[in-house]
Amino acid sequence: MAARRLTEAGMTVLERNWRCGRVGEIDIVARDGDVLVVCEVKTRRSGTFQHPMEAVTAAKASRLRDLAERWLSRHGGAPPGGVRIDLVGVLLPTRGAPRVEHARGVA
Repeated sequence: MAARRLTEAGMTVLERNWRCGRVGEIDIVARDGDVLVVCEVKTRRSGTFQHPMEAVTAAKASRLRDLAERWLSRHGGAPPGGVRIDLVGVLLPTRGAPRVEHARGVA
């Protein structure tokens, strides 16, 4: 659902679930024009304590920036437009269709 939302927004998904050893994982790497987008995806059920869009803490943002640098070093460096970190939150209600939200530049 998250990759589909980004594609519908005009982005090109380059990789999904890119792992970097024990450092961590980037859920989605995409291109938005000349910008590289590192996208964190969080899914929550309705009624849980935390909304998915609240999931990127300062520590998580720092780890995502580190992972983005590692991805860039292995794939030829930063594009002309730089790098942006986005968040896609998926909320799964008890009934009805999931709600997908996309926040740009969260960290």
